[in-house]
Amino acid sequence: MRITFGRRVLLAVVCAVAVATIYVAQPVLAQIGRELGVPEADLGWIVAAGQVGYVVGLAALVPLGDMWDRRTLVGVQLLLAAAGVLIAAFSPALWLLLVGLALTGVFAVVVQTTVAFAADLSTPAERGRTLGAVTSGVILGILGARVLAGIITDLWGWRSVYIGLALLLVALSLFVLTRLPADRRQDRKTYREVLTSLGGLFRDPLFLSRGLIAFFLFASFGALWSGLALPLSAGPWQLTTAQIGAFGIAGLVGALGATRAGRWADAGRADLVTGIALALLAASWIASAQAPWSLVLVIVGVIVLDFAVQAAHVSNQSLLTAAYPHQTSSVIGGYMIFYSLGSALGATATTAIYSLSGWTGSAALGAVFALGGLLTWTLSRRTVARDGTRADRSAPLATTTEER
Repeated sequence: MRITFGRRVLLAVVCAVAVATIYVAQPVLAQIGRELGVPEADLGWIVAAGQVGYVVGLAALVPLGDMWDRRTLVGVQLLLAAAGVLIAAFSPALWLLLVGLALTGVFAVVVQTTVAFAADLSTPAERGRTLGAVTSGVILGILGARVLAGIITDLWGWRSVYIGLALLLVALSLFVLTRLPADRRQDRKTYREVLTSLGGLFRDPLFLSRGLIAFFLFASFGALWSGLALPLSAGPWQLTTAQIGAFGIAGLVGALGATRAGRWADAGRADLVTGIALALLAASWIASAQAPWSLVLVIVGVIVLDFAVQAAHVSNQSLLTAAYPHQTSSVIGGYMIFYSLGSALGATATTAIYSLSGWTGSAALGAVFALGGLLTWTLSRRTVARDGTRADRSAPLATTTEER
């Protein structure tokens, strides 16, 4: 079944809104902390709660996409994510906020079910393009959420952000259930079989190397976006929440600049793109480190970082869905476990380091994460070369993947 433009857009919007539920807290951490009495060093846990829930959902829920109708799964998970968001919106204390955000994170894994659904709806020749478009929705959600959250918080408070997200999630659930095709399976697997196949992925060098790259990639990403509000709201800038959120526009520019990564993957250059992107990610921290002295350099750093993250992320997923065409939900879910762990580490570590050594320490941490990803990519290529096999397995996609 060929995916249409309208369906591609709908799937991208689903990803954007669902992932936004985890990241809208980042530009408003200071406001939440003041209202709920959270110390500065502990603010990162507000973001990490969603990531921890996300890890649970990735392991327990995403594999269901290899068993059941993904249209129904997406619709139901959107509704359950809305319930978690509402708990967060009306929480009077930190512990209930964390519970709501963790529950939201569990069902926000609808993003990965959606990505796998999009990949399977596409023909082999356009799979990379589709993944590029849909995962652009993910990046748009992560970064656009910051812009809108900052503006809405200045107008009506941080709780209004979560109420608005809940309404969007409910509306999207109705669109998914009425506008997308059914996803019927011919050979139905048991839950045990799906979990066993997911566990088997962790023994594959390609999967492990791409997972570790994702871990470092999003740890570096989280270090920037969970910590950047702290130096920008401090002297000499003392920016408002809306002004800090506006830096997400620079991130959007970078992410949209990497939309061709899917086409590069379709052309068999996914592994090379990953390496170049990781090198750019490390270099971006030279500019981002100047936050206490230059906003222009921060903007440059943000653009380069988000370009690099999007390019590497799309390339990684293109490689993995090409290598595992019959278990796309499991492979993407397993890969995203590394993503969530990295994001949670970046969020908690950057705020803790900032309280000890300021933004210089946080920037150094982000650069170390980026270099860790680059080292992993380099070692994985050497291992592949020594074994006499190709690192980039996306080229045979057209002959190894069944067209649905």
